[in-house]
Amino acid sequence: IKLKYISLAILVVQNASLILSIRYVRTLPGDRFFTTSAVVMAEVLKVLTCETHTCAVHSERNLKEFIVLQYNSIVIQYKDTLKLAVPALIYTLQNNLQYVAISNLPAATFQVTYQLKILTTALFSVLMLRKSLSRIQWLSLLLLFAGVAIVQLEQEGKQKETTVTGPSQNYAKGLVAVIVSCLSSGFAGVYFEKILKGSSASVWMRNIQLGIFGTLLGLLGMWWNDGLAIAEKGFLFGYTPMVWGVIFNQAFGGLLVAVVVKYADNILKGFATSFSIIVSTVVSVYLFGFHVDLLFTLGAGLVIGAVYMYSLPKAAAPSPSTATLSSSSHSLADGAGDSETEAFLPKSVLVK
Repeated sequence: IKLKYISLAILVVQNASLILSIRYVRTLPGDRFFTTSAVVMAEVLKVLTCETHTCAVHSERNLKEFIVLQYNSIVIQYKDTLKLAVPALIYTLQNNLQYVAISNLPAATFQVTYQLKILTTALFSVLMLRKSLSRIQWLSLLLLFAGVAIVQLEQEGKQKETTVTGPSQNYAKGLVAVIVSCLSSGFAGVYFEKILKGSSASVWMRNIQLGIFGTLLGLLGMWWNDGLAIAEKGFLFGYTPMVWGVIFNQAFGGLLVAVVVKYADNILKGFATSFSIIVSTVVSVYLFGFHVDLLFTLGAGLVIGAVYMYSLPKAAAPSPSTATLSSSSHSLADGAGDSETEAFLPKSVLVK
């Protein structure tokens, strides 16, 4: 029981802190860091972490064995490695879009709207993996969509208010970014799971392969979008201790969640996601001057209830054809898929 409550606290803090911290560093006056460089730096840290873990496991036996394993898994089996290029491209796009969205949307609005990734993941799971959803899950998806729509209608009428958008912020741009991010999150997560189920490679090795592509594609995106500015000002321009905190949160947050989810049941994870929305809203009121009215409360309440409903277990045990879907972060934690679709958690330890 104690471990469950600790897991709940970690999940809530990780879910809320990343969004709030990104919003905070992107609204501070002064020199702004390049978000494309932050995405690349996070990917590099993730790869190094996965490499360190894999090396520690194999160093007990033979360091040469570790090197041979890396070479065989990445170079010799290059066709298998290339399969990760697609989700890596989508994840890189998603990570960059999250910065765009949070920079242009209030943290609470982003947190509520980003729960649409549950809807997109569920739909892609049904289409690509032939998963089945219970009636209560379909109902929760409808409530989720309705709640997000209400929040957007409420925010639409407040775009001109200084408490919602500043002169340098574009609400429409942020909204498009978060919607595309949700779509990419759903597709990439299901695609990545499909690859995991069709391969004997460990999740750690898969994330190393994913991180290598993510780093290369991130560098390409950085050169394309900010190449000239970074050449002039430097890769680490605008980096402050707070920015480093955001990057470390991005890099290790997913890994931390993957470790603790084995101690939390699915209902607890749903509760953690719902509670993190409340935390983000409350903190946004005090930190960013966010105004909460009745319409936002209604929409956010529907989303919170929908997330919790979606996490409830099915009434009847599923058949083999309707086997439950686990996120890759859960697979990393215990190597088994025995929970409902965990769309509200990172689909890969390389994503937030």
